[in-house]
Amino acid sequence: MKLVYFSWIRERIGTGEEDVTLPDGVDTIASLLDWLKSRGEEFEAALEHPDVVRIALDHEHVDDRETSLEGVKEVALFPPMTGG
Repeated sequence: MKLVYFSWIRERIGTGEEDVTLPDGVDTIASLLDWLKSRGEEFEAALEHPDVVRIALDHEHVDDRETSLEGVKEVALFPPMTGG
């Protein structure tokens, strides 16, 4: 699965994207965020407030954290956008 990181999430993690193999049990957005936070200090800092992180699965925005990752090829994580 391809993970894509934007804005300050990318800056804190230190990369814009990566290809990963998800471990067993990581099958929803919520479990993905939990797993990512366990991958090191940079991930924990980037996902300190996971409730504000926006998620897109294969270019479709998703709000429900219990959404399945089955068949998903790309997950994008980005902070909320502000306008002005």
